[in-house]
Amino acid sequence: MGKKEPKCKKCRRLKTKLFLKGEKCFSFKCPLVKKPYPPGEKPKKVVSRVTEYSKLLAEKQKLKLFYNLRDHQLKRYVKEILEKSKKYQDLDQALVEKLELRLDNVIFRLGLAVSRAQARQLVSHKYFLINKRPVNIPSYQLKVGDLIEIKPQKLKKKIFQNLKERLKNVQIPEYLEFDLEKLQARVVSKPKVEDLGIPVDLHSIFEFYTK
Repeated sequence: MGKKEPKCKKCRRLKTKLFLKGEKCFSFKCPLVKKPYPPGEKPKKVVSRVTEYSKLLAEKQKLKLFYNLRDHQLKRYVKEILEKSKKYQDLDQALVEKLELRLDNVIFRLGLAVSRAQARQLVSHKYFLINKRPVNIPSYQLKVGDLIEIKPQKLKKKIFQNLKERLKNVQIPEYLEFDLEKLQARVVSKPKVEDLGIPVDLHSIFEFYTK
């Protein structure tokens, strides 16, 4: 099995901040801020010719890493949308909905985890209730109207210390509502393409998987 590339190098290679390291990504310690060029290259090195395939691959990698997905997961989302393309008016919008409404992503968006990787772990360990029932599937697809809560017995965990104070600084997307007093969140609308939070060409993702 090949050695895993450090998360910060993934951001540098794609020249895009993917927010894989939690709070570090928002600080001056972020390596992409200090070295905004691919690892192994010098700032003024001449960039080799970029092929059409490499462009598509880079866009796919950005989206996959940003949402902490495996290749087969992103591919499945794209294939499902393409197979039911008549059902959707906008393919880009359909993909955004599938990605943004994953339970692990919503937990991250609410500020209950510092990264999507941490959110995935918390969901897997049954930290949350959906409509009063425990759900431990990170890829679980939420719907408009769904209620999200922290399991009462998990609130004492160290990870949730000073939670209400921390949540005051979190910018929550418009498709979510969060009652900080009750610590209850709800999906109030469908996410839009503008909620993506990363500069990526979604059309390239579909093109990559249809070549």
